[in-house]
Amino acid sequence: MLYLTRYPSVTVATKIPKAYAEIVEFFAAGTTPQSIIDFQLSDEGKEYLEDLIYRYKTPGEVLTKEDKKELENFLVIEHLLILIKALAHKYVVSE
Repeated sequence: MLYLTRYPSVTVATKIPKAYAEIVEFFAAGTTPQSIIDFQLSDEGKEYLEDLIYRYKTPGEVLTKEDKKELENFLVIEHLLILIKALAHKYVVSE
């Protein structure tokens, strides 16, 4: 997925993986504590990450440098999402 970031004098195009794009779109659209708790990647995003993990863990499977870096970065993002979701419970209004 390609994102354009506009600065006063230049526009920068950045290519990011679909799984990242889903998270970026989610937060950019605005959220509530409950929507953060409920957030999940699409089935396509989950399958893509499962494939990366499978190739990483399976002897003989090939994982490019870019794939490995993407997987490492996503694990950091996933950890942050877990922390954010845990904190979001604090802000959910009890009914």
